[in-house]
Amino acid sequence: MDGQPIQSGLTIDIQRIMGMIPHRYPLLLIDRLIDVVPGESAVGLKNVSANEPHFQGHFPDHPVMPGVLIVEAMAQTAAVIVVAFLGKEAEGKLVYFMSIDNARFRKPVVPGDQLRLYCRKERQRGNVWKFSGEAKVGDAVVAEAVYTAMIVDS
Repeated sequence: MDGQPIQSGLTIDIQRIMGMIPHRYPLLLIDRLIDVVPGESAVGLKNVSANEPHFQGHFPDHPVMPGVLIVEAMAQTAAVIVVAFLGKEAEGKLVYFMSIDNARFRKPVVPGDQLRLYCRKERQRGNVWKFSGEAKVGDAVVAEAVYTAMIVDS
């Protein structure tokens, strides 16, 4: 699949994700994408593990995934959606937040949870993309946000 266009409905694994966006551990926050529609939508998967470094301080006796990292995971899902649409020449480019609106955090996300990050393009003009995202654990919405980002040459 490397170097070939991504077709709708396919899955993107972690190796391909790392070829598409520059993020790496400990800030690569998505493990897989499913139901990919390049340039439009996808569902990102994040398996939350007790071994992640943020849990050492947030909070040692009651680990909770920081909300800002949930929004970052949504943004990384959106970045892969964009690169899947733009193709090989966009791989590895940086994507910068321009705005985060209407962020809501509904329930804590804890080790052992699997986040499902439902991301959908709202609009796109030039290199600026606006997405809405909703994070779920099971059927429960745990977070949501609308965010705008710009893709730039690194």
